[in-house]
Amino acid sequence: MIGALWAAPASDEPRAVPTREVLLVHGPIHYDLLIPIDDISGPRFAALETRGLPLSHPDARWLVIGWGARKFYTETPTYRELKPGNVWRGIIGDDAVLRIDVIGPIAPTAERRTVTMSEGAYRRLVANVWSALDPGPDGLPQRVDVDGYTATDGFFAAKGRFSILRTCNVWIGDQLRAAGLRFGRWTPLPLSVSLSWRLYQSEPR
Repeated sequence: MIGALWAAPASDEPRAVPTREVLLVHGPIHYDLLIPIDDISGPRFAALETRGLPLSHPDARWLVIGWGARKFYTETPTYRELKPGNVWRGIIGDDAVLRIDVIGPIAPTAERRTVTMSEGAYRRLVANVWSALDPGPDGLPQRVDVDGYTATDGFFAAKGRFSILRTCNVWIGDQLRAAGLRFGRWTPLPLSVSLSWRLYQSEPR
């Protein structure tokens, strides 16, 4: 928990008036980052349409994005599918993937944590998340040939490697800090993300 308490300083620019927001949503295994499909993220992620994601669907409102270990993440939609071998693979290290889903409006009663930021910080966040994808020879995201969790998601090859020290929740913190936001330096567990958000992002700072 020390890593969640020890925050990296925010950059000067995000102290501007916050005009954009993203969400953090606690899923079955980890936190997902939810980015609205808008004038910035829509064009940036438009190439995913060619990989089967319905970004242009009239009901599409949010991109749901998570990073994780390829073997564990692609085969463990819930804890019921948990396999010891996949857990071990995650501990010793595995190639990373991004799971990206497209969803409609979020119910007002749904539990989520809001992170507000300036437009500059939001642009950095969107660009950084896109750059986490590992493109193929054609320069486009490489879809992993596995079933997704829903009819509208997909797994994509990602840069970096998952390990017990660099987890899916650490990746969430990395993205927020890289955008210039104040967040814990090391957030390996869902509780770490929750604590860091409560300390540094639950109110405008």
